[in-house]
Amino acid sequence: MRKIELEIVALSHSITQTHSYAVVLGEVNGLRRLPIVIGGFEAQAIAVALEKMQPSRPLTHDLMKNFMNAFSIDLHEVVISNLQEGIFYSKLICSNSEDTIEIDSRTSDALALAVRFGCPIYTYENILNSAGILLDDPAGKKVGKPAGTPSISEHEKGVEDDLKALNLDELNTLLQEVLEQEDYIRAIAIRDEINSRKSK
Repeated sequence: MRKIELEIVALSHSITQTHSYAVVLGEVNGLRRLPIVIGGFEAQAIAVALEKMQPSRPLTHDLMKNFMNAFSIDLHEVVISNLQEGIFYSKLICSNSEDTIEIDSRTSDALALAVRFGCPIYTYENILNSAGILLDDPAGKKVGKPAGTPSISEHEKGVEDDLKALNLDELNTLLQEVLEQEDYIRAIAIRDEINSRKSK
């Protein structure tokens, strides 16, 4: 089967499930999107890597990358290989100097590692057909941000309003507090609010 390359285009709170997040994968040079619901820990692991943040202690996926690097194991690609009863299954395609192997993985973990290694993410046509969403654009242009610019956003209006009500000093204090709690997704939203004010 022909593989279709995907890229992470968004990471946000899930509209359908509380305390969950959705990572949205977009077809490279295409209009189809593949939303996947993931847990908060996995969303944080992906967000930290996308934003190139340096946690005070290595997260599990950082540890995994360090372990693989220490033993000269390369991650070449991630393949979202199956979809059964609404659950996505993935494989890590890895190699060392002697062999190439496929390792089963949860999709959220595979994506967190893909971001850290900078490797491509693929899926198959049948998975995109059954779980993908086609963006309608009469002009045939890509909708949303251009390729290669993932967005990390919190879609809870209340959270955004709360941040807008704070002054810069309060935002900086809050940023330090959430970083100490290792709540990196909230830290990203606060940092973005601080940056948007500084650019005005």
